[in-house]
Amino acid sequence: MAKLSASELVSLIRSVFPRHPDDRCLTILVDIPRRRQSDNTAWKERRRLASEWFGALKKHSAEIPLDTVKLIAYPDTGSNNADLPGQAIRIETRLPAVASGLDKAGKPGLFEDIFRETQLFLAPTEYSTTAPLKNAAKKHGFRAATMPGFSRAMIPALQIDYGEVSRRVLFLKEKLDRAEAAEIRFAVDGRQEYRMTFDLRWRTAHTSSGRFPDKGTAGNLPSGETYIVPYEGEKSDPSRTEGTLPVQVEDEIILFQIKGNRAVAVEGAGPQARSEADHFMREPAYGNMAELGFGVLTDFGLQPIGEILLDEKLGLHVAFGRSDHFGGIIGPAAFSSPSEVIHLDRIYIPAVQPRITVESAVLEYGDGAPEKIMEKGKYLIF
Repeated sequence: MAKLSASELVSLIRSVFPRHPDDRCLTILVDIPRRRQSDNTAWKERRRLASEWFGALKKHSAEIPLDTVKLIAYPDTGSNNADLPGQAIRIETRLPAVASGLDKAGKPGLFEDIFRETQLFLAPTEYSTTAPLKNAAKKHGFRAATMPGFSRAMIPALQIDYGEVSRRVLFLKEKLDRAEAAEIRFAVDGRQEYRMTFDLRWRTAHTSSGRFPDKGTAGNLPSGETYIVPYEGEKSDPSRTEGTLPVQVEDEIILFQIKGNRAVAVEGAGPQARSEADHFMREPAYGNMAELGFGVLTDFGLQPIGEILLDEKLGLHVAFGRSDHFGGIIGPAAFSSPSEVIHLDRIYIPAVQPRITVESAVLEYGDGAPEKIMEKGKYLIF
């Protein structure tokens, strides 16, 4: 079974977080199931992995160098990218199986205090902490690598050439920053074609390169994507994001009709389409086009494993829902409750959506000819 040695863990922390003179504390964040029946095998294994990393990094902290390594746990939020609870527990014994046992496992503390006292975070959690940690990092100046759904199967993705990954994602960022729109053509079952135009005006792209040299930044690890929030219409000019977005869920094709950067209708006769339509009716903010992302890791020999954290880094993806953590305007207040806050990626690679192919991705510039950057799901620019 894949495993990082203590020396590899030390090297990983040094690589991911280039040293600042005031780096003193690394905190490993884990979420604990509120209910035993909501737990699963992968989550249990991730908590074991976090405990292993905590033990090894605490023992070798002087080699990083750091003064302190902490293991902090909290009750799960129940939803990806929901806000964190106000309080967490610094673990002094073993991680409990359920959140009701946290009080006996260590000392409580406010997350605001934890943020002030920590310079570096690793967050191998069940539910993504990317949004709340991005926002908190801007306020408190720490750096964080979020690892929702991380598993041992992803360890090879921590051992690739992140220098080349960084070069590619920065190259894509330069193009997306200049682009005013992206037109994506999809084909379903190799026959029916659908088009989406994403409005990229007044937006700049973000990179996930596997390195966090700057204070106040947070993002995913493993890394390897460039992503941008489509313009959401907050200025006087309406958003031009529109078209038909096909999504395969299980064997079913669902068609989302997009207008003004929002899903306005859901087409499909199956149970998945009905479920999606119900979700939009219940939570209109879920219909926001929150992200257009371009993952680059396929060329590094990595394969999908069924976890969004890695799989989204392998190709084109589109996210619904929350966008404020990426510079957009849709945040938790747009949802009916904290448990309904969501940022959900739909990933367009054969292993995830085999009936749908990305026929082409074209960037449209205001000062030059359009540029095709993808064809048949493969990049033309690297």
